[in-house]
Amino acid sequence: MYHFGCSKNLIDTENTIGILKKNAYNIVNKEEDADIIVVNTCGFIDSAKEEAINTILEMAEYKKQKCKYLIVMGCLVQRYYEDLVKLLPEVDLFIKIEEYDKLWEKIEDLIKRKVVIKSKKKTSKKITEIPKMPMFLQEEFLNRTITTGSNYAYLKIGEGCSNKCTYCAIPYIRGPFVSRKKEDIIEEAKLLAKQGIKELIIIAQDTTKYGIDLYGESKLAELLQELSKIKEIKWIRFLYSYPEGITDELIDEVATNPKLAKYFDIPIQHISNTILKKMNRKTTKENIENLISKIKHKIPKVTLRTSLIVGFPGETQEDFEELQQFIENAKFDKLGVFMYSKEEGTPAEKLPNQIHGNTKKARYDKIMRKQQEISRNKLKEKIGKRCDVLIEQISFDRKYLIGRTMQDVPEIDGLVYIENVENNYQKLINSIQKCEILDVSNYDLKASICK
Repeated sequence: MYHFGCSKNLIDTENTIGILKKNAYNIVNKEEDADIIVVNTCGFIDSAKEEAINTILEMAEYKKQKCKYLIVMGCLVQRYYEDLVKLLPEVDLFIKIEEYDKLWEKIEDLIKRKVVIKSKKKTSKKITEIPKMPMFLQEEFLNRTITTGSNYAYLKIGEGCSNKCTYCAIPYIRGPFVSRKKEDIIEEAKLLAKQGIKELIIIAQDTTKYGIDLYGESKLAELLQELSKIKEIKWIRFLYSYPEGITDELIDEVATNPKLAKYFDIPIQHISNTILKKMNRKTTKENIENLISKIKHKIPKVTLRTSLIVGFPGETQEDFEELQQFIENAKFDKLGVFMYSKEEGTPAEKLPNQIHGNTKKARYDKIMRKQQEISRNKLKEKIGKRCDVLIEQISFDRKYLIGRTMQDVPEIDGLVYIENVENNYQKLINSIQKCEILDVSNYDLKASICK
């Protein structure tokens, strides 16, 4: 099973593995040992599309050996189904996201009867309507195979997105935002806890929208309260919280709930009101600045993360300088930057004043250099202080134990390196230890376990 894309797509991969295992298929680690190869694709930006296509072609070569069936699923298939059917005859079955509720039925048709149902619709690359997408059934979430190790797991609370930002194709690929029932989420979380999971990472395209479609108002804070009652779960965090959806109730819950990471991931994308309006964002510079000030006031030790887009159509030098100044003032603990990617079928594709690639890259580099400086200075403030570290692995040379603090998202944020002085790492792996911070790099910490 090959996986590409975001953590939300990863859960679809884990559900698919679970379905295959439930139906008596074994998962192997080498392509040459596989009778079936499944590629779960991302279709968000050009680089992800290219990577997925290259992998599909590479996997098709194994059909000359043992592999009998090559199956491709995911966002790329949802977006370009007709084109892929014509382009990649090596693939035996394409499964669109809207067909996930019949995923095993389609695989079974292929394997047992060698029937592949292909659409008869005309080829079209245009994205004009937002489809309604079914999520995996609750039964499939409960059969999911966790691939992120024994310490943490992602917990998806909703599917799709209704925000319709002008640069983003996700609503057209995944459909409008649909919340899962709270009871189903709690049931899955309890099952994860029984499997030994210590940390839940709550995800959706916009977690602050959770519950609005089902209950008439956001229920994220209430859901976090309920999840915190699960004894075995030690840490909980939620990602992708859009600024306009962060309520006082949610801030207060983060401030007072000991199991919740004092961590807000707020994708603002830009700060210029002109650009925010062109992006169809539902907030303003003033609202963003007030929100950040409020969070810092209520949670003094909070960790703030954001993501930005540079080079959006029409972004002037003045807009960019305004963004630079904001970054210097706000001093985010964590920050990611994307160069605007023109996505076909999205409104931004047709906007005038598209920015040259060299200009995008120069602006990207400037922001990242500034953030590197900010990050290092903020990490230096931690030297001499103590914090809990979840130790997860040992370095290849066995010199360091490697872990994370509660303020670090796995595979996104920094790591903590602890010198393996006593060489007893077997007892420490997967444990939470009190550590003292000794030194820092641009993004990582060096620490020792407190005696």
